Amino acid sequence: MTVPEPVLTVTGLSIDYLVDPVVHAVRDVSFVLRRGEVLGLAGESGCGKSTLAYGIARLLKPPATITAGAAVFHPRDGEDVDWQQLDAGRLRAARWDQISMVFQGAMNSLNPVISIRAQMEDVFTAHRPAMGRRERRRRCAELLERVGVDPARLTAYPHELSGGMRQRVMIATAMALEPQLMIMDEPTTALDVVVQREILREITRLRDELGFAVLFITHDLPLLLEISDRIAVMRDGEVVELGDAVALYTEPKHDYTKRLLASFPSLTGERGAFLRQGLDERLLALDATSTPDPAREVTT
Repeated sequence: MTVPEPVLTVTGLSIDYLVDPVVHAVRDVSFVLRRGEVLGLAGESGCGKSTLAYGIARLLKPPATITAGAAVFHPRDGEDVDWQQLDAGRLRAARWDQISMVFQGAMNSLNPVISIRAQMEDVFTAHRPAMGRRERRRRCAELLERVGVDPARLTAYPHELSGGMRQRVMIATAMALEPQLMIMDEPTTALDVVVQREILREITRLRDELGFAVLFITHDLPLLLEISDRIAVMRDGEVVELGDAVALYTEPKHDYTKRLLASFPSLTGERGAFLRQGLDERLLALDATSTPDPAREVTT
């Protein structure tokens, strides 16, 4: 089995909040995200998941600062790029073009007084200035269709859309420039479970169709078990376990991972059987098609 090439290598990344006393929010985090892969990042609230994501994307604001480590992006064409070393101009050009982000609470991130079309077109105006108005509008319509939203909604304002539709708009905007990596920081938070399921199916379908990698951040470990290829479990600013999603579910190595899995209610019994069905089907499918891969062994 051929192991996909890496798209992002994070090595020894540490982030502090320079307050009194100093808060060591992220400590010596390392992982490799491969092309086309979904890497789930799980952990309790306040463990440093979002801080890590903002650090990778260079979106941290004072008093947060990166104190050590590197986040190296590996483009399909061209030389490797250490995002921590980019100047402001190159960083603005690279964001959304190579690495995009769906923010936590993304469905509330749209400007309430600007139409959906204007907000989506702004991405092309900033990054594709040679693109004409007609081409921008055609592209925006295509993007909405890809995430299951009627292009007629381009003339709407955010308050005229449901929470799920706004979330889909933000996902469409994040993939507008066809980035090679999308960072999703709890993209289904505050959505009901039915809409969550629809959004997750769209993310999986788009990943398969377009081939981008996803760093998917959430505190919901069962959700990650369903959609992720590998999972990193984070606690108190550190990654305590990283490994294949199925192996992490069946043979967790770290005590904290075991306690996380044990904290969720049992899905056995008549009422819970349908909830477990999706995960069991995925485990059976992976068992039937996978071969041993030393690059995806569980580590502690």
